[in-house]
Amino acid sequence: MAVERTLSILKPDATRRNLTGQINARLEAAGLRIVAQKRLWLTRAQAEAFYAVHAQRPFYNDLCTFMTSGPVVAQVLEGEDAVTRNRDVMGATNPANAAAGTIRKDFAESIEANSAHGSDSAENAAVEIAFFFSGLEIVG
Repeated sequence: MAVERTLSILKPDATRRNLTGQINARLEAAGLRIVAQKRLWLTRAQAEAFYAVHAQRPFYNDLCTFMTSGPVVAQVLEGEDAVTRNRDVMGATNPANAAAGTIRKDFAESIEANSAHGSDSAENAAVEIAFFFSGLEIVG
């Protein structure tokens, strides 16, 4: 396995309920290091640009509305097989299908308000990380 980086976003439902510390503790316990982090409130244009890959999907508008409903915490995680490890800790997108002990099973409010976003591949991670962070902001 190789050390890689992935993007994690703690969504507005998680920040609203002050779950940032609990979620980050799980990520760190899984062997992931937070090498960059910022709290921000996405504009509509930023949310639309970030989720542009879903623009033709029926949930796109609601997703963009939700992601601009409150602050998020964007962060870069680093570790062995970071993309897969982060996705394992998050659990299935639909919290009803997520394994016990995962972030989404334990904290999600719904399939949309599922507390966390994580890159689905190393290639997408590079694109997503660059959307939120400059190289100078990532401290390994």
